[in-house]
Amino acid sequence: MANTIDNVVPKLLAQGLMALRENVMMPRLVNNSYTTEAAQLGNVINIPIPSALAATNVIPSPTPASNQDFSPIVALVTLDFWKESTFQLSDSDMLSVQEGTIPMQASEAVKSLANAVDDYILSKHVGIFGLAGVPGTAPFNASLNMAVSARQLLAEQLAPISDRRFVIDPTADANLLLNSNILQFDQRGDQGGIIRGTIGTKLGFDWFMDQNITTFTPGTGWVTGYSASTVAGVAADVTLNITNTTASGTVLVGDIFTINGATQQYAVTAAATASATVPFAISFNPALASAVATGAALTVIATAYTVNLAFHRDAFAWASRPLADASIPGLGVSFQSVSDPVSGITLRLEVSRQYKQTTFSYDILGGANLIRPELAVILAGQ
Repeated sequence: MANTIDNVVPKLLAQGLMALRENVMMPRLVNNSYTTEAAQLGNVINIPIPSALAATNVIPSPTPASNQDFSPIVALVTLDFWKESTFQLSDSDMLSVQEGTIPMQASEAVKSLANAVDDYILSKHVGIFGLAGVPGTAPFNASLNMAVSARQLLAEQLAPISDRRFVIDPTADANLLLNSNILQFDQRGDQGGIIRGTIGTKLGFDWFMDQNITTFTPGTGWVTGYSASTVAGVAADVTLNITNTTASGTVLVGDIFTINGATQQYAVTAAATASATVPFAISFNPALASAVATGAALTVIATAYTVNLAFHRDAFAWASRPLADASIPGLGVSFQSVSDPVSGITLRLEVSRQYKQTTFSYDILGGANLIRPELAVILAGQ
């Protein structure tokens, strides 16, 4: 039996990684180019973020020009995602592995991990402050206008033109595929829409449908009538005192608002509680673009919406690390890991023998963060 397991484990691990690559979406689309040294739950990875530099005039001089000052920025990615999915294999399952086929139960284990990774990365959207579309209304209903609006927002936020992705939910995907410019091969230049139901690259984005797209419900404390309180805000502030004569409730991380009719959008970065007639502080990103006068009105997105995402790959970071080998000779437990350069996922397979049965367990250790929110836009949906 030991020889059989020794033969099966490498094949089952390789087959599981290929199945994971096929089923997982977000890790393949975000920045996953980080090292794969062994780590453990809770470790923190530093992600350097480049600072903007200005182009300057060249002035010949016997004295060398001074270098530009800049402040290095580091974003943190905590390895706080650790999920496993366990299964058992029958003798016939073992045979199918050796013949090159992943058993159905092992395949389901891989799919559950793929869904968990997608859910985890998609949950990091709450720092995005740019929002296009109409909350509560599915986009692309006979029009591509919302895609163009998201593209415009990304351009205004200075996102690079290359490496842009658009990840949408099944409803938005269905609406988009019904658009003649997307579906008909004579207008799109290939047969991917009519035959495979794919969108491909359109409007400067690589398009993907993800069944795990999440829905965001704003806090209950947001109602019409909020305004800046007696303490006004100045440009570059990241907090503001606000008040309302009647409202009470919650303010959540990810709530989005504008101030005094300006177009700049802001995302709340810390939860707060609103009490009627009592001023309270909110924290947000980005910093105030301009001064806010006392009494300036706030306009808040208060309707729940589906979080379709348009983003540059560097908006999010995903890092997956192999767990340190914990095999103990003689106790019937062994581990093997393999890293996928496409998805940036390190998949580990643990085999243990206990209670007269052999248990197989796939697990993944990783972490993700929204490291550059200006490179992403939410397209609100239904």
